[in-house]
Formats: sequence, structure tokens, C-alpha cells
Amino acid sequence: MNELTFAYPYYFWLLLITVPIIVWYILKKRKSQATIRFSSTESFENDKISVGKYLRHILFVLRILVISLFIVILARPQAINHEHEDLTKGIDIILALDISSSMLARDFRPNRLEASKDLAIKFISGRRLDRIGLVVFSGETFTQCPLTVDHAVLINLFQDIKQGLLEDGTAIGIGLANAVNRLKNSEAISRVVILLTDGVNNSGEISPITAADLAAKYGIRVYTIGVGKNGYAPYPVQTSFGVSMQQMEVEIDEKTLKIISEKTGGQYFRATNNNKLKQIYDEIDKLEKSKIEVLKYNTKEEKYLLFAALAGLLLFIEIILRITVFRNIS
Repeated sequence: MNELTFAYPYYFWLLLITVPIIVWYILKKRKSQATIRFSSTESFENDKISVGKYLRHILFVLRILVISLFIVILARPQAINHEHEDLTKGIDIILALDISSSMLARDFRPNRLEASKDLAIKFISGRRLDRIGLVVFSGETFTQCPLTVDHAVLINLFQDIKQGLLEDGTAIGIGLANAVNRLKNSEAISRVVILLTDGVNNSGEISPITAADLAAKYGIRVYTIGVGKNGYAPYPVQTSFGVSMQQMEVEIDEKTLKIISEKTGGQYFRATNNNKLKQIYDEIDKLEKSKIEVLKYNTKEEKYLLFAALAGLLLFIEIILRITVFRNIS
């Protein structure tokens, strides 16, 4: 945004000198007398007033404008460009997603895995200032996408996730350890893991509590989400007659997930349906907000040349008019 200002505004007091000049000019014109005298003005009574009578003042007006413009130049006009730069202090987030076979249960629409993916993608889309990465785990773990600000790439990789990419099982410990490993060298002001699972740790060389201690050591907060309705959930089973739905008991190690969150300064959430999972992501979004610092600075550009050019043009016009059009009038 450009703003016109003046380095020496006190020079505008000089504009007051134009007041006595204008007064002097008016009084002078009133006292002026014709050089030819007539015994009677009767012959002139029906004559229209010449336009030149009024136009003769143009020269004086031009001169006053030139004086005023020179005073403006002395005040040193400048254009100030107010600029700012956003210094983003973002948050580094790793999404650790359980892709074990139990995530195919259909107590969520269309199932736990697809619902978790869709809502995670919406979460990512709203975090434009943050670096986000993705770790998947079941019986083993894999980094699907390292920390990145290119959320379009991350979302594409998210959409490629499906059950069966890794050996089946639920290795919460190594999944969390992998996420911590991706964040431990980060210099972000806040480092967060969002770990989503629907089961109980039953494989992997690292226990979930050990992984939580590791996260706490590096100052990484872990938000844990237990996915699954209470009681039983429909689960697709392949039979010789096609896919049939069987009711399977929902078993989530909430105690361990709560300990993980408590140790790291995060929170534990339980999602029993799509809407509840959306609310959880919204809550995490509110809890973890990026900080933006604004660095403001001004740049100045001298603008006296514009006024000088205008003053020179008006002075030139006055001179031309004085020696041509108004040569016998002034």
C-alpha cells in the first residue's frame, strides 16, 4: 500500500506567503485605472463584457500554483510502501495410521480405514502453514510420506493407502517410534503425532509405552485416537458364497493409549462414528495452532520530480501566454 507523505512538512507554512500576494494582487487590480478617458460611457453600456477581462487573471493563478508547487517540493514528498512479511512458525505433524485388517470393520461409513483417510485429508487441507507427514503401521511400519508442505502430494499418497500393504497385526509401539523418529530432528516450535488405531498392540519389537517415553524425551506431543464403536462391529469376511458380514468384538487398549497421551502432554479421544471422528480432528485442529509473526517494513520513494515537472510545465505555459495571448492585456 503506497502512502504519500512529506519528509519536511513544516515547509508548508511557507504557503502563507501566498495570502499577502493574493491580497496585493486584488487591491492592485481594483485601483488600476484606464489610460484613455471618455466623457461619457453611454456608448459602452450595451457592450458585453469581454471574456479577456476574466482570462487575464490566469497568469496570476498560474504563478501562485508554481510558487505552491515549489513549496511542496521543499517539503520533500515521498511515497511510502508499507510491506510485511509473514514469518510462519508452523507445527510439524506426523499422522500415524493403523491399516490393519480390523480397520475394514463397517461401524464407520464406508469402513474405519476409509473414514479415517477422508477425515484426515480434510484435516490436512486446513493446515496450510504446517509440515505434515504420514506413517502407516499394522504388523510393521512404513513411512508413506515424510514431513512436507506440499499437501497435494501428501493427499495423493494418502488416497493410495489400503489394507494389505503391510504384514497384518497391530504394532502400535513401532508405529509410534517411527513417527517419533521422523520428528526428533525437527526445529519446529511444536511437534505432534496423531496416532489412530482400533486395536491392541500385539506385535513389534517396541512397546507402546517405550515409544511414548521416547516421544516425551524429544518433547513430542502424542494425540491418540481409539477408533471403533462400543460392543460389536460388523466385519466383512470372505466365504465361498462371497463376502458376508460377521459381528466382531471391538477391542481397543484405551488404557495404553491414555498413558501414551498423558506421558507426552497430549490427549486421548474415542471415536465411535464418523461424526465423532470429525469432531476429534476439529478439536486437535483448535489445540494445535500455528503462530505467525509479521515483520513490517517501509520503503520510501522520492516523488519530488512529479511536482517539479508540473511546476515547470505551468511556468512554461505562463510564459507562453504572457508573450502571446495576453501580451497586451496584462
